[in-house]
Amino acid sequence: MERHLSDASRGELLRDGLRIAIVGRPNAGKSSLLNLLAGRDAAIVSSSPGTTRDVVEVMLDLGGARCTLLDTAGVREEEEDGVNEIEVEGMKRARVAARDAHLIVGVVDATDYERGLEAVNELIHGDEKRANTIMYVLNKLDLLDGKDKVKCMQQINGAASFGISCTTSEGVDDFLSHLTQQALSRVSGSDDDNTSSSVEGTEGAVITRARHRRHVEASANALERFAVRSGQGYMALDMAAEELRLAASELGRITGAIDVEDVLDVLFADFCIGK
Repeated sequence: MERHLSDASRGELLRDGLRIAIVGRPNAGKSSLLNLLAGRDAAIVSSSPGTTRDVVEVMLDLGGARCTLLDTAGVREEEEDGVNEIEVEGMKRARVAARDAHLIVGVVDATDYERGLEAVNELIHGDEKRANTIMYVLNKLDLLDGKDKVKCMQQINGAASFGISCTTSEGVDDFLSHLTQQALSRVSGSDDDNTSSSVEGTEGAVITRARHRRHVEASANALERFAVRSGQGYMALDMAAEELRLAASELGRITGAIDVEDVLDVLFADFCIGK
């Protein structure tokens, strides 16, 4: 039970899916990347900054792993020209999306990479957990020559980075392959970069619901108390047996072995039943 409880909630991830937030400055190419990965025009693309205000969600299958791509509003300084209260609210939602995402794709305009990197890094500043989930995508490489491309890519240290062009699709396949690998590693609970390119054949996750996880935790705790009680001598046997009963009862709430009294408790607690 302890092994299943320490699976980083991968069962829930397999059922509910991963959330992948696409973040960056306005006009970095976030919506273009979303449309490219989705294979359709899911988000409006415009040269005007601040086009995306709300979070746009698109479902995507990555090697069999269910994922939700989140296109977020461009993040920039609120004091910049043209920023209004609606865009400020969009930036707040972008930060929330990045905070709650399992993976973050930081899109940076390669022609303005300094400000782009600053905006992305501001979202994960001081959060080591977020820093371990981010991938940098330098977009618009088609606008740079070879020398500038190398200089641009050298600005990122210690994190996965990819140079792409949403216009020509340069580098998109390599990025998508890595993104799929990262998604599968989180679903399978493996940190190996050689994770299979599909969830097929991986060990099935037992705990797929938060309610099941709570019952397994309660059962494991009861068994730990039983181990303590059973070593306290003859006088503690009754209490030890009660812990065993509690452990079995918690597992029964998952398998369906529930007493009639339990059903009645739920009915009267959750529903209005007239006399």
